[in-house]
Amino acid sequence: MANVDRAQVPRRICILRLSALGDCANVVPTIRTLQAARPDAEICWIINRAEASLVAELPRVECLVYDKHGGRGAIADLKRQLAGRRFDAFLNMHASWRANRISLLVQADRRIGFDARRARDAQRLFVRERIPAVASRHVVDGFLAFAAELGATEPVMDWRVPIADDDRAKARELIGDDRRDILFISPCSSHTRRNWLAERYAAVADHAIREHDMRVVLVGGPSDLEKQIGTSIEMAMSEQADNFIGATNLKQLIALFERGRLLVTPDSGPAHMANATDITTISLHAATDPRRSGAYRSRRFCVDYFAEAAAQYRDATPDALKWGTRIEDDDRVMALIPVEAVTERIDQAMVHPVSKS
Repeated sequence: MANVDRAQVPRRICILRLSALGDCANVVPTIRTLQAARPDAEICWIINRAEASLVAELPRVECLVYDKHGGRGAIADLKRQLAGRRFDAFLNMHASWRANRISLLVQADRRIGFDARRARDAQRLFVRERIPAVASRHVVDGFLAFAAELGATEPVMDWRVPIADDDRAKARELIGDDRRDILFISPCSSHTRRNWLAERYAAVADHAIREHDMRVVLVGGPSDLEKQIGTSIEMAMSEQADNFIGATNLKQLIALFERGRLLVTPDSGPAHMANATDITTISLHAATDPRRSGAYRSRRFCVDYFAEAAAQYRDATPDALKWGTRIEDDDRVMALIPVEAVTERIDQAMVHPVSKS
């Protein structure tokens, strides 16, 4: 890599980013950037158990798994794993009180946290350095600033994680021999008030089938809520969809996305996991600002009603709100997004696929 002084990029690096699934997916380009700048880097990542199932097999990355439900025992276990270890640099990429407490277990020559806009919960008291202010609002660019602070200034925009042959075989089994372009709908976020209405997903699905001869596949996790919403979408549709909600693990879901044309989803883990593939993601935003958390590689296809939500619920413009503001006041926030705004994005994407450069 040009213009990188590898002697300045530290070798032993500890990253703290516990959750959430989408944020952990968005840390991967930072790891790729550090590895490209310093191939012999030893990267240790402190991460929650669920999120580790997505990234634990990244090459040359050691995951120290923290069980957030484990109470004091989980802290003691992590302390044992870190005993006697010292790092050249500690990147505290998670601003929360829980992360602050965990950060005290890490011994490092440099302790780096977020800039003033991104930091919260008094993170500044637990670090010695802070990344410089980042003009972009997006979380990915904030994460990459940590790599730049260590001397790795040429971003590697690569979200890929290892996918086992068995996981790809599972995806092939589910998809079968149907050769139609696939629209995946992942209807749920872990923040339920980011979820769109089932009948509107159904209208979008019917549009994709009728206007573009697409196959519609519903995907998601195994929770009762996700299964309920999937059933509600099917019942509201005039056409027919395949419902694979609860049928895949995280790696198998990515393997499915590798075989798809479009993904429609709220601001959710799958929206950011999909950056690892060539699928075009149409992420739906009213509760959150797409400038911060839109699907990074498909940002021009985001459906953005955050300004309308800010005006209605905060009597403000998005720029007047604090970075990271969520407008999750009630179930009507996402109802600000009309069906036509999403079908228009589908029509645009089918004619002009997103550039994945």
